[in-house]
Amino acid sequence: MNAARFLIAVLLIALTACEPSGATKLWASEATGGSPERGKDAIGKHGCAACHTIDGISSEAMVGPPLTRMAARSYLAGNMQNNASNLVHFIQHPRAVHNDTAMPEMGLTEEEARDIAAYLYTYK
Repeated sequence: MNAARFLIAVLLIALTACEPSGATKLWASEATGGSPERGKDAIGKHGCAACHTIDGISSEAMVGPPLTRMAARSYLAGNMQNNASNLVHFIQHPRAVHNDTAMPEMGLTEEEARDIAAYLYTYK
């Protein structure tokens, strides 16, 4: 019985360790001016996981590049410095950055782009 309780405790710790901390979510919100919670909803609403593998969202998509550990990356879209302003701009207007990208203009508002950026920045 003690072994079973120990195993359950270890599994619970492992599962909660995968979630971004409150401090990370706050940093992502302040950096982008968006809401990670609304960002996750916007990712679902706009179908981003149909093309991208995204941290914290079940997807095995292989069309676009994986959007994993975005806060730890040096570059975005191949050649842009990874900062909140560039990420928001690329999310909202990918073809203004790369006119030959397969990513379509999704008609996102600036608020939606900031929210999505905030969500992506919660994973390092």
